Amino acid sequence: MQHPFRNPQYRNASDAGRVRLRVAALVAALLLTACGDSTAGLFGEALYERSCAGCHLADGSGGGGPAVGPGSDSVELTDEQLVGAIRVGPGSMPGFRRFSDEQVESLVVYLRELQAR
Repeated sequence: MQHPFRNPQYRNASDAGRVRLRVAALVAALLLTACGDSTAGLFGEALYERSCAGCHLADGSGGGGPAVGPGSDSVELTDEQLVGAIRVGPGSMPGFRRFSDEQVESLVVYLRELQAR
């Protein structure tokens, strides 16, 4: 079987690149849809564990994403800047616009608690 991105129907590398991009976008959309309201009713630490710890790690020391715990650059951010980062998602971080204001506030409070450890 021929590799799908080496298929002769794609005239050049940019065609194959567009197909890869579309496939990646579809996978991302499906993953986000699958998550659905999996964060409904979660606040603070529970919300952080579900939505943030995968990249920032449970202790905030960073992994796939930057550190957000003690001694991190995020300690220098204001609460409003943290809210903005959560909502918009700087860099490669996804934005969490679906979170309620109360959920975002609870994340900021939890981040401050985490940073104080």
